[in-house]
Amino acid sequence: MNDKVALGQDGDPVGSTQGGGGREMVPALFIFGDSLIDNGNNNNLPSFAKQIITPMMIYIFIIFFLFQNPEAELLGLPLIPAYSEASGAQVLHGVNYASATTGILDITGRNFVGRVPFDQQIRNFQNTLDQVTDNLGASDVSNAIARCIFFVGMGSNDNLNNYLRPNYNTKNQYNAQQYADLLVSEYSRQLTTLYNLGERKFVLAGLGRMGCIPSILAQNQMDRCSEEVNQLVMPFNANVKTMINNLNANLPGARFTFIDIARMFEDLLTNYRSYGFSVIDRGCCGIGRNGGQITCLPFQTPCANREQYVFWDAFHPTEAVNIMFGRKALYGDQSVVYPMNIQQLTSL
Repeated sequence: MNDKVALGQDGDPVGSTQGGGGREMVPALFIFGDSLIDNGNNNNLPSFAKQIITPMMIYIFIIFFLFQNPEAELLGLPLIPAYSEASGAQVLHGVNYASATTGILDITGRNFVGRVPFDQQIRNFQNTLDQVTDNLGASDVSNAIARCIFFVGMGSNDNLNNYLRPNYNTKNQYNAQQYADLLVSEYSRQLTTLYNLGERKFVLAGLGRMGCIPSILAQNQMDRCSEEVNQLVMPFNANVKTMINNLNANLPGARFTFIDIARMFEDLLTNYRSYGFSVIDRGCCGIGRNGGQITCLPFQTPCANREQYVFWDAFHPTEAVNIMFGRKALYGDQSVVYPMNIQQLTSL
């Protein structure tokens, strides 16, 4: 073995042991998604949706627990930098391309002005890939990329900041099933593009129970989950599972895994007290009804007992929920992570 630096190393030709403290089981992690995992990419854009709290507060289950939490040690990766800030050797452990308010469709989230849609996030990854290839060589990079983990969490904003917005005509053009068909058709194309760039191991997060988030609860007087909104989740998640089966069958070497967030949330909201939570209907940091009419603002003081809250703000789960979901994604059975859990995926 020569002493050329490679993906997953960081100036150390033998291999890094930083991050969780253990030897890295995958070379790098590449992250695509929305505000659940945006750690700064919107901050330099002319956008109303910027990262205003520390990244660790809103890092979603997989990113927080599996890859970023010192407790995990499964992959031993350090914190993954935002694409807007990453340079040089920083990209060797992976890059976060996620952008708040964005979605599968390019028009999603336009109310918030600046954002980076999934297609552009993929182009940004290609830029990173070109940069790394120029430095390390095509053969080495190709072999490493096939062993990296690609995490994708998309689709929430295509509903919350597109289909359900009165200034979009989407709801008049499609019913819930037709819209899910459109989204997953685009999603399949986008994921196939990543596959064609060399990636083989994908973790896809399904949509959660969006009808139960404080932002939606605040829109009615009954403090009940919106079944209309939750019914948008079901066909999308079902289509994604079918898509995963098709991609795994038709793309040689591909390994797609689906995290069933809706099922996890349904269990959590039904049995929240047994998991140690006491507040399921309002955000820890927010303004108005359910803490969901206006989401957490800069310098706003959050609740003092955030570990008892399911929701951090109007839209996002708390760190405690992230960790719990992370454990289920890491070790869970096929009822919550399909067709294999993350531990099994990393061992392939």
